[in-house]
Amino acid sequence: MKVAEVLKQLKSLGTAQNRKVFARHGVGENCHGVSYANLNKLRRQIKVDTELAVALWDSGNHDARVLATMVADARELSAKRIDAWAKDLDSYVITDAFAKLVAGSPLARKRSETWMKRKSEWLARAGWVVLNHRLQDLDPDYANDELEALLTTIESDIHGASNRVRDAMNSTLISLGLRNSKLEKKALAVARRIGTVDVDHGETGCKTPDAAEYIARTKAYRASKVKKKAGSQRASGKRKPA
Repeated sequence: MKVAEVLKQLKSLGTAQNRKVFARHGVGENCHGVSYANLNKLRRQIKVDTELAVALWDSGNHDARVLATMVADARELSAKRIDAWAKDLDSYVITDAFAKLVAGSPLARKRSETWMKRKSEWLARAGWVVLNHRLQDLDPDYANDELEALLTTIESDIHGASNRVRDAMNSTLISLGLRNSKLEKKALAVARRIGTVDVDHGETGCKTPDAAEYIARTKAYRASKVKKKAGSQRASGKRKPA
């Protein structure tokens, strides 16, 4: 698909209601208000097209940039391109979409470690969100002692970090707690010492999860899935062939 065609579709798919919703989440005026359901439909049509993604990003439109992160191949993006896109981040919405893409790049770890230390709210958030995606994917490159050091950083820095960085650090704390039993114990202790993490979500219904409670709920959910699967396998094994 050509960029002009995609941009035309995006404009036609936008709604005033969605623009209001996105504005409440900090998205600027250059936004058509395309739902993620429609963005995903376009993603399935386009599949992977990094050249198109670059053109979409260069348009400056929010919806086009989100779609760009969906159709680009992170492995095809140069360091120069990634750094250029990082400079364009202007809301947590596009930051998170961008970070999810970068998490699939060979440069993910290096960029994450660099951005986490930046004073820019969006770059720092991008760094933590990239890390969070790598943790959720159980990236084996992260050793336990490195992750324990991150827990120390979260504990010492979270309350002094920028608003949306606090949110990302809290999410990373949860992911660390769910990685293995050793880190779980340490993450829960950090969560108790940190206490409530205040994040201003603006005029939205979003809430900041309590890390300890979220870790416990997720573990219980995972355990119930394992138990259900084991029960289904036992029941299947008992069935007699017709």
